[in-house]
Amino acid sequence: MKNELGKEAVGLLIDLINTPSLSGEEDKTALILERFLERKSISFNRNGNNIWSLNQCFDASKPSILLNSHHDTVKPNKGYTRDPYKASIEDGKLFGLGSNDAGGCLVSLISAFIYFYQKKDLKYNLVLLASAEEENSGENGIRSMIPLIPEIDFAIVGEPTLLDLAIAEKGLLVLDCYAHGEAGHAAHIRGDHAINKAMRAINWFESYTFPKISETLKDTKMTVTQINAGSQHNVVPATCHFVVDIRVNDHYSNEEVLSIVKDHVSVEVKERSLNLNSSSIPENHEIVQAGIKMGKQIYGSPTLSDQANLKCPSLKLGPGDSLRSHKADEFIYEEEIYQGIELYIKLLEQIL
Repeated sequence: MKNELGKEAVGLLIDLINTPSLSGEEDKTALILERFLERKSISFNRNGNNIWSLNQCFDASKPSILLNSHHDTVKPNKGYTRDPYKASIEDGKLFGLGSNDAGGCLVSLISAFIYFYQKKDLKYNLVLLASAEEENSGENGIRSMIPLIPEIDFAIVGEPTLLDLAIAEKGLLVLDCYAHGEAGHAAHIRGDHAINKAMRAINWFESYTFPKISETLKDTKMTVTQINAGSQHNVVPATCHFVVDIRVNDHYSNEEVLSIVKDHVSVEVKERSLNLNSSSIPENHEIVQAGIKMGKQIYGSPTLSDQANLKCPSLKLGPGDSLRSHKADEFIYEEEIYQGIELYIKLLEQIL
């Protein structure tokens, strides 16, 4: 059965790759997922472009495990030498946009869900969610689903981890900063104008060290990634705008980091969102211990996923390699999909 699930999973992933599904435009891949589940006689629901399903023997008195991955993609970059929307298999590699991030994880999780779908007397319910708008952290993705699905005890989020266990994930806080000064002619303005104020603030962002260091996620890292000011050489601008990308470890909330920033810089600071906090699952959790017994490594992930939108403990785990994500000529090995299905099933068997 597992071998057949693997073949079907690869076929489903090929269909998904061949169908563009940029964030917010996943209606066609949602339809592909609907039709696949219908063929497998799986009952499901759709909300927007999110597809979700409960195991056949769902029991509201039992705790529930969320099996989640996403079916949207980023835009293909200009480095592609292949058609990003035409799946092809060469030397065991399945090429195509979204193959690695996170199509391989999604079809593997769906296969594991199908494997357990009709089983009775499980310790946990299983909730499958193929979510939209993960890549742009959109409002119509997993956040819109949390009120609709059953209460979740813990989640397995499908992202490429080389099948190791990411037991923690850094949060993301993006700040728009504005240094204000007096506009004027470059020949006359002296001293503390907007660019000088911005430079002092940028120096603080680059040099400040947050004292709380995480065992799994290490430090909280701030990086200035964009800056914009001025229109011509002889005019001092009234405003200098710059953007700061902050990757927050599990010892700080985004609100705490924002408060520390505002206490230290004299520029105007506006946060884009406070929702994307760090996430984790205890190392002694039964699902983590099950993975460790299978010889899997544990680590902290620097990249963001839909975990950031969940309030329950969550584990990031899946086939593929995060280093391939968003790169030109993206691919996943076929064998990784088979291995992903096998791992998800064996992991869940230990606790179900």
